[in-house]
Parts: sequence; structure tokens; C-alpha cells
Amino acid sequence: MAIAPTDIVYRLSVVAAAGDTTGGTPATSLGDQVSTTVITPATLNNLFDDVSGAEAAAGDVEYRCFFVLNNHASLTLIAATAKLTSQTAGGGTIDFGLDPAAVSAKGSASTQAATIANESSAPAGVSFNTTDQLIGDMAPGQVKAIWLRRTVTAGAAAVNPDGVIMTVDGDTLP
Repeated sequence: MAIAPTDIVYRLSVVAAAGDTTGGTPATSLGDQVSTTVITPATLNNLFDDVSGAEAAAGDVEYRCFFVLNNHASLTLIAATAKLTSQTAGGGTIDFGLDPAAVSAKGSASTQAATIANESSAPAGVSFNTTDQLIGDMAPGQVKAIWLRRTVTAGAAAVNPDGVIMTVDGDTLP
């Protein structure tokens, strides 16, 4: 039996004493630990808020941290890879980077990701791009932090809805 796409779960981040203990919100998904809050796919504003008229006129760059979780009971996700699979043209653009913290157990009390003071602060040690990024192996119950950067250029047109699709996949042993 292989790992099914439903075994790969995406969660918000939260500043907390340990991972997997506290709920989070998209607005406060600024790193540190994995929250208990699952990101609902195909839902508007599931990570970033709407771009305001002032942000579109002046330009804006914002960051969010989320976690990918191997939620399979017994199988390791081998060579897990994060991919930006599609992006709405116009509006803001998204690129992403892996947090420098290692893959860890979801309930770890050690820092699982960099923490930023506000959504306009870039996380330390993260390189952003749009190409596939190798996470590596993820045992059952392990998480890895991924950062998204949304860039809205000055004078950008409003796009409704504006969105992006990211996936993480890998392999399992037979």
C-alpha cells in the first residue's frame, strides 16, 4: 500500500511551545511550529488575505509559512518534493522556499521553522524560487516548513480570484 495524496496534509504555522499543540490562522502563519489547523485546499484566503487597493497601488511583498505533514501511519515518504504546480496570471506572484530547519516530528518542542515578526519580514536562510525543491525523506508523523512569498508589483491589476497550487509528492518502498 502506497502513501495516498490524502496522507500528505498541509497545516498552518503558529508561535507555540511545541508543534501540533495550538491552532493557527492564515494571518499569524509566520513560522516557528506546526499548528493543528489544516489548510483547506481550493478555498480563497486560505493562506494570504486579499490584496488591498493601497497594496496594489504601492506594491507589496508578504510571507507565510506552512507545513507539510506525512500523516501516513507507517510509511516513509521518500524523496518528498515541493512543487508549484500552477499560478493565476496577473495579480500577485508566488515563489517558495524550504525552511533551513530539518524535517522533524510534528510534536517536537524544538524550533521547526524560522519565525518572522510580521508578514513583511523575510525569513532568514530561505532561498525563494519557482522550481521544484527536494525536501528529502519524511517518516510517518514528520513535518517540514515551507515559506511562500507573494509579490504584488506597484500598479498591479486586481485579479479575482488570484491563486496558486502547491503540492508535495514522493515515493514509498514497495
